[in-house]
Amino acid sequence: MNPANPTQWVEEYEAKLADLKKKSEDLQENFAASTATVTSKDGAVTVTVGPNGGLQNLVLGHRAVELGAPRLTALILETARHAQKQAAEKVLEIFKPLGEGTEAYQMVSDSIPSDEELDETDEYDIDDEPEPTPAPPPVAQPAAAPQPAPVRGRPRHADDDDDDNQPW
Repeated sequence: MNPANPTQWVEEYEAKLADLKKKSEDLQENFAASTATVTSKDGAVTVTVGPNGGLQNLVLGHRAVELGAPRLTALILETARHAQKQAAEKVLEIFKPLGEGTEAYQMVSDSIPSDEELDETDEYDIDDEPEPTPAPPPVAQPAAAPQPAPVRGRPRHADDDDDDNQPW
């Protein structure tokens, strides 16, 4: 930069500003599109998450009803974790032009679990989990004792004669 030529300095500044504005627009557009959709291996569950990892859609296939509640829950969580990992990788990729190699970028990169870590966090082996045992039938309760018939009207007391003229 030539300090004797202020016009050149302004032009370089405006070029850098335009480049930064373009990168910012691209970042916003790509960030909004950084969703991830993952389907379980058996096709029973499909999960879509947004760029922040939040659940956007959950679709249960025909096989889902056959799994039972514990196995279906585990499969939904496992599929969601894989979708969240994919979305996080997409977000990290769009931030590369702005700061790859920086401490902040490395911190975010390190927080994304590897495939091995995802497999270790799966709490259930979906295919080998035994079916839950059915709950025992409810125990029949004895019938309630019959109640005496209600007494109609107000019970009379000895001092009720004074209240004949005042209904309240």
